[in-house]
Amino acid sequence: GEPYLSTGHGHMICYWDGSAHYLMYLLMVAAIAWEQSYRTIGLYWVGSILMSTFVFLSGSLVGKYGSKLGPVSLLIIPYLILPMWAVLQIYNQPLENESAPKAIEIVQKKNLLQRPLDLLLTISLLLVIGFSLFRGLVALDCPIKVCRQYLQLQEPYLRDPAAYPKIQMLVYMFYSVPFCIITLYGLFVPGCSWLPDLALLHAGGLAQAQFSHIGASLHSRTPYTYRVPEEAQLVFLITNGLYGIVPQLLAYRCVNNPEFFLKRKEDPKTK
Repeated sequence: GEPYLSTGHGHMICYWDGSAHYLMYLLMVAAIAWEQSYRTIGLYWVGSILMSTFVFLSGSLVGKYGSKLGPVSLLIIPYLILPMWAVLQIYNQPLENESAPKAIEIVQKKNLLQRPLDLLLTISLLLVIGFSLFRGLVALDCPIKVCRQYLQLQEPYLRDPAAYPKIQMLVYMFYSVPFCIITLYGLFVPGCSWLPDLALLHAGGLAQAQFSHIGASLHSRTPYTYRVPEEAQLVFLITNGLYGIVPQLLAYRCVNNPEFFLKRKEDPKTK
């Protein structure tokens, strides 16, 4: 069968599939039935399922269950193909933009210090970049003392031979960090219309990833020696919770107040 589904990580992605993904499917079906746009929830779902599938497939291949993969494992192939097709369909959904050209111009004239929320997001993204790089080094067995102490005292789960946590940290390091860097550019330079869509994809991926990582780090199916120590659980939950919340706040800001990221168009009234 699929013995890797009996791991803490396997349980958590099943919980996410049966709750969060199921809710997203219902919302998209409802939007289609009511002839409304499902672009926002669709992009969020694509980011979530791509993150889940990539980490799960990679961890299953390189971890201790790699030698136990059988024909039944081919069932994961549709999970790789479907999001690729879906993202093309979702991306063709019309953008919902009712911002007046004058409002866009006013917002885009403000620098970062005049946009407190964007300033807070910028600082938060810098912290996210630092934490992602640090945990990536920890997952790669960096010999620096602080990395070894963190691995032993805070997140011993990163040593789990199932390899899912290590793959997850490498995804953060090599994909989330570049995203955060280009997001910083988008928060400084107006008119980066690509940022809201990327923010939704990233937020969906991080929500799924942090749900699975936090849950698996504490799950009874994870060997005791790899679980987060009881005395470190509060710090672990706070840091990982904040790490997962920042992308959600960024996506919310980009979707609900997109004026700074829109391309300027001449107001018809001024013609």
